[in-house]
Amino acid sequence: MLALFRGAFGTGMGEILLHNTLSNRKEALQPLHPGEVRMYTCGPTVYDFAHIGNFRTFVFQDILRRFLISRGYRLNHVMNLTDVDDRIIQNAAAAGVSIREYTEKYVNAFLEDMAALNIEKPEKIVRATDHIPDMVDLIQKLQGKTYTYDSEGSIYYRISKFPEYGKLSKIDMSGIQAGARVDVDQYEKADARDFALWKSPKPGEHFWETPIGKGRPGWHIECSAMAMKYLGETLDIHTGGVDLAFPHHENEIAQSEAATGKPFVKIWLHAEHLMVEGEKMSKSLGNFYTLRDLFKKGYKPSTIRFLLLSVPYRRQLNFTVDGLRQASSSVERLRNFVSRLASEKFPVGETPAMAGLVRGAEEAFEKGLEDDLNTAQALAAVFDLVRDVNTAIDRGDFRQEDAPGALAALQRFDRVLAVLTDDDDAKLRALGFGSKEAGMSDADIEALVTARQDARRKRDFKRADEIRQQLADNGIILEDTRDGGIRWKRK
Repeated sequence: MLALFRGAFGTGMGEILLHNTLSNRKEALQPLHPGEVRMYTCGPTVYDFAHIGNFRTFVFQDILRRFLISRGYRLNHVMNLTDVDDRIIQNAAAAGVSIREYTEKYVNAFLEDMAALNIEKPEKIVRATDHIPDMVDLIQKLQGKTYTYDSEGSIYYRISKFPEYGKLSKIDMSGIQAGARVDVDQYEKADARDFALWKSPKPGEHFWETPIGKGRPGWHIECSAMAMKYLGETLDIHTGGVDLAFPHHENEIAQSEAATGKPFVKIWLHAEHLMVEGEKMSKSLGNFYTLRDLFKKGYKPSTIRFLLLSVPYRRQLNFTVDGLRQASSSVERLRNFVSRLASEKFPVGETPAMAGLVRGAEEAFEKGLEDDLNTAQALAAVFDLVRDVNTAIDRGDFRQEDAPGALAALQRFDRVLAVLTDDDDAKLRALGFGSKEAGMSDADIEALVTARQDARRKRDFKRADEIRQQLADNGIILEDTRDGGIRWKRK
């Protein structure tokens, strides 16, 4: 529908403020390398399909990425895929396949799901199993600095050697038993213990032969090694869900800063939890959804993306059926507005006040995102513009030369929001979720609308009614425009 482009929003832009979990305050983005943002994203553990809580975080990261690019920054963005951990090893063994074979299905599904939600691919997507030597090198550095100890073939990080442990999650270290350790990838809340950097293999488990012995890496060392390999010893931004702040990100800091003596990350960003109908998502409650579960229920990718981005990332999002309906209506309203601007004929000339209205909306959109990615404020600016322009059109106060400026503003908004292009049905068909409604292409619909208009001009009203019914049967609604034309939309 729209030709999207990269580029800054223009002049008069303010500084970008982001809430740093480490300092617990908003800080201005000041990259170490001018003009370039080096950002690391904790990707999924690929033991199953990613769920909508995961995608709430990934959509937030995509909004951040798109906004930074729209402001002219070069992104060096790395996302990891955790393709070895306790669950993966257990599941692969139960299935009688290799780790790589087991995880490949879920890696591919994740990449497909990202594309369906218009989440841009980072510059690098890296797999843990491709970086075992880098992890071993980092562990050896920590050994050389006496931050580790061995026990039963495994290597542990001694958190008592790192006095700043807890500075990210603000965990109280008093009363923590020295030498207590945890050997699994799943922690209890606030369970601060020495953690495994390298795990000795249990009988029948997959392992790697390395200079530090047989085994496989612990969860936390993976991200430290890969982040620093591609982004350097100090990153500009590290993102993830709030559930990762402790212990995963806390342990990343301890490992990385002990090894380098430098700050690991300048700004930590954490997305809040997603609730479903007011409750924590869980399989036992029957409210656990993967993206594909929602596609099966008939929800479109753009609807889901809109709902996930509609609430600022630091606020909990309550994911509800009513919210999905509202999101669907909001996306349709935006698409219909663009269609109206592009297809209707307006009186010749231009309205000076309209350019100011568009400029004001652009500035409000920018200010919202500058303020710690306040997507609610940014969306309010977009819908205020839609309302005001629609009102002007209905009053006859909108001119033909006003349309390009308004359309250009929508293009710029959508460079960040990425919901306007009407390709939902094609995406669903590509994933095997085709339906009767999805079977009619935009070109098919346009051809039938033209044929119906021809039939009406020839006063063949029987044929015109047949075409309208055919379109209705395929979920297409026709609407008359003020200038005597027709526009259509999908249900």
